[in-house]
Amino acid sequence: MKKLLTRRQAVVLAAALVALTPGLTLAQAKLKVAGIYTVPFEQQWAGRLHQALKAAEARGEIEYKASENVSNADYERVMREYATAGNVLIVGEAFAVEAAARKVAKDFPKVSFLMGSSGKPTAPNFSVFDNYIQEPAYLTGMIAGGMTKSNKIGMVGGFPIPEVNRLMNAFMAGAKEVNPKVEFSVSFINSWFDPPKAKEASFAMIDKGADVMYAERFGVSDAAKEKGKLAIGNVINTQSQYPDTVVASALWHMEPSIDRAIKQVKEGKFTAEDYGPYSMMKVKGSSLAPLGTFEKKIPADLVAKVRAKERAIVDGTVTVVVDDNQPKSTAK
Repeated sequence: MKKLLTRRQAVVLAAALVALTPGLTLAQAKLKVAGIYTVPFEQQWAGRLHQALKAAEARGEIEYKASENVSNADYERVMREYATAGNVLIVGEAFAVEAAARKVAKDFPKVSFLMGSSGKPTAPNFSVFDNYIQEPAYLTGMIAGGMTKSNKIGMVGGFPIPEVNRLMNAFMAGAKEVNPKVEFSVSFINSWFDPPKAKEASFAMIDKGADVMYAERFGVSDAAKEKGKLAIGNVINTQSQYPDTVVASALWHMEPSIDRAIKQVKEGKFTAEDYGPYSMMKVKGSSLAPLGTFEKKIPADLVAKVRAKERAIVDGTVTVVVDDNQPKSTAK
């Protein structure tokens, strides 16, 4: 009887504390957060989200569950299951399921959604983000333009949608700044994760003279390595796997976006917002990867130009244009 009374007292005390301190539950308890990805965790785009959320989990801020390789046809069901299960923040990608994802958000107004999307935020609870890493992409383009000997660069992307197009266009602009003679071969494999197809497309470009490859997708660096050519990485740094192939990479850091969303949910302030600016270099949402094994292989004058441009971007004196139009091949 005494034990039962003690439990009741504890419940009453907890209820009283919550009543006296609005927001206590959200502010001090771990938030239940879910991640939903149409590709495996190892894929670079999803991997950056997963890594940032795992970091928040490791800090003890959230209770995190995630699903990978979710088909577009199954995406809405998985979203609804997570929302019904008490997750207060759901992170994922809506590019191929825009209508369905926004319908789920409308049906669960008390759940916060932070979704990769080319569309706009929708009040009250559907925020969007994208990998606005065109700034470091521009810098890697400068490096590629200075490193090519054939003046031919191959570029293999997933789909010609804004999040891919803007990075490719920035890369091309950076390359043209240091090397006006450079020509580009551009191809899209119409998949977010098909390394063999990306590799095949890369071989075709290399056979036509490309000696630097822009690896927007997995598989491109493998082709460059096999053919003894150079590659430029995207979103993550794979130089440790390709020490003689990957010259530089534009890195995406999702932590500023994820940390902001978690904070907003905790404080009860989450609203429909465009999180794009939190991927910019000035807020550490993106960066140029360390040059590592290529530190001494890139000409010193080229490195100096890149570092000067990097400083100018961070301090705001230079703005990299966001061009979401589909890039075209210029190689003859």
